[in-house]
Amino acid sequence: MADTGDDLELKDISGSGLPEEDDPNAARTAADLQAVFDIPVHVSAVLGKANMQVSQLLKLGRGAVIELDRKVGEAIDIYVNNRLVARGEVVVVEDRLGVTMTEIIKGGRGG
Repeated sequence: MADTGDDLELKDISGSGLPEEDDPNAARTAADLQAVFDIPVHVSAVLGKANMQVSQLLKLGRGAVIELDRKVGEAIDIYVNNRLVARGEVVVVEDRLGVTMTEIIKGGRGG
């Protein structure tokens, strides 16, 4: 995975990084987040996009090719709940397609 250098750990918020009992911003652990682990999220990988008029769309038939805005080998966008969170590459996992994340997007709001 590519590192953008903007890694932020929850311990960085408290300043010293050392948990203190009275400090509400003390370092957190995975156990502190247990309540959100079972919340479902929608993940989508976008190969590319295209704009066309409805009349062009209606003319499409079996075997039609829609040209996307990406070049061969260019990273695809990975969204979680419609928020751009990463870029990656398409891979084959057994008999299915998958995505390998190559770059994490920090605080991005792609769309």
